[in-house]
Amino acid sequence: MKFARTGGALFSGNSCDRSGTTPLRGHTEGDMAVQPLDKRSEWIRSAVPRVNPRIRLVCCPYAGASASAYNALSAALPEEVEALSVQYPGRPGNRGEPPVRDVGALADRIAAEVRPWLDRPVAVFGHSFGSVVAFEVTRRLEAAGAAPRQLIVSGRRSPSDGLGSHTPHDDQEIIAELKELGGIPPRFFEKQKFLEPILAVVKNDYHANSTYLAPENASVGCPISFLSADADPYLTGGGEQGWERHTSAGFRIRRFSGGHFFLNEKVAEVAEEIAGILRNEPL
Repeated sequence: MKFARTGGALFSGNSCDRSGTTPLRGHTEGDMAVQPLDKRSEWIRSAVPRVNPRIRLVCCPYAGASASAYNALSAALPEEVEALSVQYPGRPGNRGEPPVRDVGALADRIAAEVRPWLDRPVAVFGHSFGSVVAFEVTRRLEAAGAAPRQLIVSGRRSPSDGLGSHTPHDDQEIIAELKELGGIPPRFFEKQKFLEPILAVVKNDYHANSTYLAPENASVGCPISFLSADADPYLTGGGEQGWERHTSAGFRIRRFSGGHFFLNEKVAEVAEEIAGILRNEPL
C-alpha cells in the first residue's frame, strides 16, 4: 500500500487500548474558567468562532495536518455549527509537547482538552488518520458521560480493519507518496528546512495509524456517517462498509466524486452534507 493510506498529509505551519477507554483527566477550576476561545487550550482551535452555536463539531486532522487544514470547512459551515479543530502536538503553536505516537493516548488527551467546550452538544469528525482518532475520542467522551450526537468520518478503513498496507521503507518513499497525493504545496519539498518538520510529524502520525487496530466489538453509541469519495484509492472494494459494525446506532454512507482529498476540493458540498447530518440527527 501507499503511504497515503496512513491518512494523507497536509502540513500547515502503539496500538489502541484493547481493554477499553481511559477516564478523562481532571481539570482544575482555572482550566474550566471562561477564557477567550483560542486561549483555553493549545490543542483546540476555532478558526471561525460562533456567538451562539447549537452544536460544536470537534475535527481531528489527517496525518501530517495541523488544525488549519479545516479552516475552509469551518468557514463554510452554517452559523449554528462551530468547528473546533484539534492541533496535535508537534505542530505550530503546540510544539511544547512531543508528538504522540499512540492513537489511544492521543484520544485521551483530546477528550480531556475539549471539556471546556462541552456546554453545548458536540459531534466529532475525522478524515483518514483523523477518523480513527475521532472514533476513539467519541468512545472516551461517551465513557465520561458527554456522548457526542454524531460521529462523521471519511478516508479510511474501519478501526478493526487496519490499513491493509505496508510501511514506507525510507524518507524518499514517503516523499514520493506525499508528492503523489498532492496535499502539500510543492515549495515545501524544495528546502530542507521545510521538509524536515513535515517528515517528522508525518512519520509520527504514520506510526500511530499503522499500529492502531481496534477489536471488532469496539463501538460507539451514536450514529456514524461515512463520507465516501468514489475515486479514493484507499477505500477500494467497499472499505468503508466495515464502519457499520462499530456503532450500536445508525450507519449511512454519503457519496462524493473525487479522490482521497475530496473534502478539500468540495468544501461547500462537504459542509452542506455535515450541516444536514447535524441538523437532522438522529439517523
